[in-house]
Amino acid sequence: MAKVHAILFLGGIGGSPVAEMVAGCHRAIAQDTIERAQQAGIFDGVILVTNGGQPDPSVVVEPSGRPFHFGKRLKEIIDKYDIETPFYIGGGSIPLLSSNELRALGQQLSSSKDTVITNNPFSADLVAFTPGKAIGAIKLPATDNPLVQLLVRQANLSEISLPHTACYQFDVDTPTDLLILKLHPGIGRHTRAYLEGLHLDTSHLEQAVRLFTNGDAQVLVAGRVGSHVWSQLERETSCRVRMLSEERSLHADERDQRGEVCTILGFYLEQVGAERFFETLAQLGHAAFIDTRVLFTHFGLNLSLADRFYSDLGQYDKIDNPFAREFTQKALEAPIPIILGGHSLVSGGLLALIEVARLGQSGEKQGC
Repeated sequence: MAKVHAILFLGGIGGSPVAEMVAGCHRAIAQDTIERAQQAGIFDGVILVTNGGQPDPSVVVEPSGRPFHFGKRLKEIIDKYDIETPFYIGGGSIPLLSSNELRALGQQLSSSKDTVITNNPFSADLVAFTPGKAIGAIKLPATDNPLVQLLVRQANLSEISLPHTACYQFDVDTPTDLLILKLHPGIGRHTRAYLEGLHLDTSHLEQAVRLFTNGDAQVLVAGRVGSHVWSQLERETSCRVRMLSEERSLHADERDQRGEVCTILGFYLEQVGAERFFETLAQLGHAAFIDTRVLFTHFGLNLSLADRFYSDLGQYDKIDNPFAREFTQKALEAPIPIILGGHSLVSGGLLALIEVARLGQSGEKQGC
């Protein structure tokens, strides 16, 4: 069997206290992933690529390099350590993946030939492939998103896509994802300790999640929602679901850069204002999960990362942009729980929340 090496890339998204809060969670997740990879017993080594410190003396730490270029740095690591079978993981990604699941993936990869395994072929956080030398046959990407497609098209590897489940699809991009993680029993000990130290208020989210097991309830989901999320909501919750799926791939298609993004909720918000907008949502459901990035882009707002993150947390008094500040305040004052977030909320986040609701009934965590 080929030797498998885990390679974690851990970057930084600092610049404000709320961004550093998310970055701190990324570091905790990376620590848990390293620990779980070591417990899996299938990896010949773990390499952490970061400009931060060394979380574990048994881990090889390599600098990210400046200026940072993902593909070039990945190839340098593979070449330097002569890695036969690289198992790449984004540092803040797959926080729900257990050591058993890592072991199974490592075993599958080590017994495969000319194969790439991924959690998302178009925006990957996990890319495990063999042989490692395939990295030399592709145009090296600046980010990890297109890596799988390049390995398939230019290195002729066969693709294996992992199931659309929370442990493979949920990653941490925003503060809302931290709230979701805090409720989930599948997180690692470092992440659990970090989140407990933040004293995050999950009361609104808990109210919304309880509705998933209520056959008389209805929830609204709006934003870049995929069909697999909708189908799991329909299949694995008791509530009725009102779905508004709009503007998927708005970044990949560059519609945001051309000013072409539009949404039915955005047009309605223009007409009635934020207060009436949320009053209407309360008539459509008992809770709402909203991918606000679609709405903000509809209005042409170029919000700072801090403004977006403070909006997710409902901390409207810290938001500089007046539109986003009023929108967030009215969401917080709405008669139903309004959960604000980014794409991860209405993708892997909802899958994780479905598990939270289900585990609240059964008390048992199943595998991926």
